[in-house]
Amino acid sequence: MEFRFHGRGGQGVVTASQLLVASAFKMGLLGQSIPMFGAERRGAPVEAYARISNTPIRRHSQVYRPDVVAVFDPKIMEVVDVLRGLKPNGILLLNSPEGKFEHRFEGFRVYCVDATGIAVKLGLYFAGFPAVNTAIVGALAKATGILPLEAVLETISSTWSGKVGELNAEAAKLAYNSIGGG
Repeated sequence: MEFRFHGRGGQGVVTASQLLVASAFKMGLLGQSIPMFGAERRGAPVEAYARISNTPIRRHSQVYRPDVVAVFDPKIMEVVDVLRGLKPNGILLLNSPEGKFEHRFEGFRVYCVDATGIAVKLGLYFAGFPAVNTAIVGALAKATGILPLEAVLETISSTWSGKVGELNAEAAKLAYNSIGGG
């Protein structure tokens, strides 16, 4: 399964890709996490990619035909075609507080989660921005069904210790349990 993540510098897009793959490793799966930086400044559009498989992955490149696209900031759709290459019936996960979209996404399975609201509620900020990455990974576990929540929580706990780890694990749980759509 191939993933593409869209967000802005400072939202944890690359970290989300790494957490997803690390969670897959815990389940005995194989994976790759690939960052792609543009202007390399906070707030600039950022992409990251991930591949997860139960067989060796021989391709080492960007993901051009993803099965899943995760959008950390819905405003980014005004400047980036997040649907490019998304396979028919592919999964589109949007960080959206209302679950309403100006765009129509026919031919895809659309899920939404209020990752920003979860981060704000828990006080998860990085450099002044709500850190939505762990909520997005929790939502991806539910939307794709390829990883149990427990694998994501274990990865988060091994990445951050103490209160930061607990809050990020809570963000993943809240997103897993509140994702809507499909």
